[in-house]
This record gives sequence, structure tokens and C-alpha cells, in this order.
Amino acid sequence: MPADAPAAPPDYWLLDRLPTPASVIRGEQVLLANEAMASLLGISVEEVRSTPVSALIARFVPEERAWVETFHVTHLQRGVRPERPLWLRLRRSDGQQRVVTATYAQGATPEETVVLMQDAEGEGVARRLTKALGAAAADMLHSRDEQQVLETAVEAVHQQGFYVAVLLIDGDSFRHGPMRQQAAVVEHAERVYGMPISQVRFPRAMLPHLEEVLTQGKAAFHQDALGVAHRIHSSQVFEDIQRAYPPGIRALDAPILVEGRPFGVLTVQGEGLTPAGAGTLELFARMLGGVLENVRHHHMAAVRLEEVSRLQDELVATERLTVLGEAAGVVAHEVRNPLGAILNSVAVLRREAHLGPTGQAAVGMLEEEAIRLEDIVRDLLDVVRPLELRPRPLHLGELVRRALGQLHGPPDAPTLRFTVDEAPDLPEMEGDETLLQLAATHLVRNAVQASPPGGRVKVGVDAVPEGQRLVVEDEGPGIPDVDPRRIFEPFFLTRANGRGLGLAIVKRVVLAHGGRVHASGRPRRGARFEVVLPSTPTRRSPA
Repeated sequence: MPADAPAAPPDYWLLDRLPTPASVIRGEQVLLANEAMASLLGISVEEVRSTPVSALIARFVPEERAWVETFHVTHLQRGVRPERPLWLRLRRSDGQQRVVTATYAQGATPEETVVLMQDAEGEGVARRLTKALGAAAADMLHSRDEQQVLETAVEAVHQQGFYVAVLLIDGDSFRHGPMRQQAAVVEHAERVYGMPISQVRFPRAMLPHLEEVLTQGKAAFHQDALGVAHRIHSSQVFEDIQRAYPPGIRALDAPILVEGRPFGVLTVQGEGLTPAGAGTLELFARMLGGVLENVRHHHMAAVRLEEVSRLQDELVATERLTVLGEAAGVVAHEVRNPLGAILNSVAVLRREAHLGPTGQAAVGMLEEEAIRLEDIVRDLLDVVRPLELRPRPLHLGELVRRALGQLHGPPDAPTLRFTVDEAPDLPEMEGDETLLQLAATHLVRNAVQASPPGGRVKVGVDAVPEGQRLVVEDEGPGIPDVDPRRIFEPFFLTRANGRGLGLAIVKRVVLAHGGRVHASGRPRRGARFEVVLPSTPTRRSPA
């Protein structure tokens, strides 16, 4: 020991032999430092005792130097000692960081102070873990997807230096959800099991320790994580785990409960996992279950809101059709009789020989307009009349080809290019042939009327999980800047020469078969109409 170093006070012989880091200071002098204190700092006892206190603070407490030095100056000037332990982060001479608590007490004289250091690394980990997981929980509260919530939770735990996985309940088995483990171990396990680790099922009966965690709703802390892994995995996989992870690694299994029912288990492993950190992780697992419950409630609320909105729309549409039906009945009665008289008169006039070219043209125009009015009345009645399905086996592709063959469009219609893409070997489906023929004709006619001369109309028929799908695409102006659902409303016009009835008829026919219809704009130009029909009609409200 250097000659200028103070001699060890005889009153503190007991502190000199304590296994707890201890020292006695008087002002700037270190009167005593035991072997445990020197070991904590990573230097010799002689170097500790020969170094001024302020120099030790500057060297070993760099991150918190400012406030610790302020406290030391106050202690020197006023003799004030803290009543509670201080939390410090020490950086040893080898660069390793330790979290400790420093307890101050008066020594043999008022000028002397006894300082005891306690290892608080576990508590420090718990503090950092609590802060990190609290921030992650706040982020998870904004998520509306269960998978995203689990990924966020697993990543937050992994960022604190732990290996982590979520074991999800799947019937009578557990399966791996999101996880952060050593990649080499996961790859080896997948080779042994012959499938992705997420598809491996572990029977719940073979994991009684996890069943106990879920039954009691309380986490289990394991000092021997490798022993737990041995109970789960095959001997081949366990040997790989045993080589990859250190013997002293500890583990936690914390239950995840959603709405009071078992959802899964949060499993965490790490050398730095302490009982304090395990308690924080158990609380985090409880919060995770609450967030998942919140996600489910939001999803259920969205589904119910969508259902309420759909029912409101159907109610409004039904009321509108009721009024429209009454009006249509009156119009049909008042218009059809005069139209019949007009068409009969046209037939008589056509037989008159003295009509010149001008007269014949006028009669032809009269007949054309009368037929157009009759078509409007027929479409109006199709929109409002009750639909009585008469299902029978039919080929959807045949109906489409028949609709294309029946088109009588404007003069420029023949210049259009038609493409029909029908999937091979499509089976028959059940449906009302007359009504589906009517719907297909209106869809194709709408595409023809919307397309410019020389444009292309693409029609596709294929199978989908729900049944069969009919797609009609055109190169017209596309969907106007409104809700696409509105174009299926009666009298909603997208063209100056339209009637606003054809697409309304399509929707009623499709809904009557239990299908769905959707309209959207194409990426460049034009509109796309998609109809999905079940293989067997499941009647819904056609409103």
C-alpha cells in the first residue's frame, strides 16, 4: 500500500471481513475498503483506498456523475446523508456495467460515513423491462390485429435480451405463434419435425406444467430452463438446444387469458431473468391478454356496426322499392294500354301504300320510341316486382354467351371487341335461368353502352370458393366519384342516355340468389363488375 494511503481504522474490522461491498470514507479519503468492494469495482483494495472519493466517482459512475458529485459535495459541506438507498450504475474497470444500491450510515465518528453496496442488477433489469414493456403496451393498444399485437409483444421482450415465444392454444394442442429464438435452433427443429415450427402441434396432455399455469392463472418461474425444454422437444431437438443455450439460463411461463379464457402462454428464457423481472413479465402477459380482448371487442363492434349499416340500407331500399312499386303499378296500367294502341296503329299505318319515304320514316320513329317506352316500363316492373326463384341446373357461361348474342346496341356496338374467358370444366350450378339471363344481359349491355367505339369488353367466368364468378369489364369513363354501391340504386344515372334501372335489376337478382355484386374502377380506364353466385341459391333480401 502507498505510504500516503490512510491506515485501516481498527473500529471497522468486522466490515473488512463482510462479503458485502463496504467502505468507510471521511471527506475525500477512503479509510477502508474490503475485498468485496474492490471486486465490485474491478481494482485492488490498495488502489481503492489510495484514490480520492471524487476520483472514484468520476471513474466508476460516469453516466450519473453529475448528480452523484453534487450529492458528495453536499455531504462534505453539510454532513447530510441520504435516508434511503441510492440507485447507481457502476462501470467496472473492465467496462462491465452493474446496477447497485448504496446505503449510507454514520461511522464511529460523525465525520466518518459507512457505505454499503448491494447488487441490484435484477431490480435494474426489472426497471428497464417495466419501462420498455410499458411503452410496448401503449403501442399495442392502437393495434386492431391480433397477430400484430403478438408480434409487437414478442419483439419488445426480445429487445431486452431475452429469448421469447408465444405458445397458442389450438384445440387439444399447443402451437408456436410469434417467436424470437436462435435461428440455428429453429432451423434444426424444422428439419427434425419435417415442417415449419409454426405447424408443429404439442398435445396439451404432454405439457402438464403449462396446463397448470393456465388452470391456476399464475406464472411459473423456472431456475432450469433446459429441463423444461427437455420435457417439450424430442431428444434430437433438445440436444441442439442444450448446445446453443448456457446451463444457467432461466425461464418463465406466463398465462395469457382473453375474456377469462386461456389463449396461450408467454414463454421467456434468459440468463438475466430474475424473479423481479419475471413478475414484470407476468404483469405484461396480463396486459397482453387485455389488449387482445380489446382487439376482439373492436372487431365485434365493427362487424355489428357493418351489420346495422347493412340492415339500415336494406330498410331504406325496401321502403324506396315499396313506394316505387306502387308508382310502377300505376304507370304500367296507365302507359301500357296507350302504348298498345300506338303500336297497333303503327302496324296499320305500315300497310298503307300511299305513305311516302317521309311518312315511312315517321312511322318507324314512332314505333322505335313506343318500343323504347315499353322496355322502360318492363324494366321498371322488373325492379319492383317480387322475385320468385325457380332454380334448376344451368351453365353460367352459356347464359353469358346467350346474352352477348341477344345484344341489339347502338350503331357503333358492332365495332366493339368482345373477349370471353371461361374457365374449363366449370360444373353446373343451381339458379333461376330466366332471372340470371336477365342479369347477365343487363351487365353486358351496360358495358357495351359505356364503351367507346372500338373499345374492348372483357367477360370472364370462373370458379371461386363461394361458387362461381362472373366478371364484366369495359373501357368506358369508369365509376363516378361516388360510393360504388350507389350505382345499383334505381334511377342512379352515370350516362345522359341511361335509364338507371339495369344495374338495380342485376343487384336484385344476385341478392335473390344469395350472391354478391361489386363495382369498381379499373386502374387506367373503365369499370369492373364482379358477381359471385353460390352453387345453390341461399335466398336473401333482394332490396
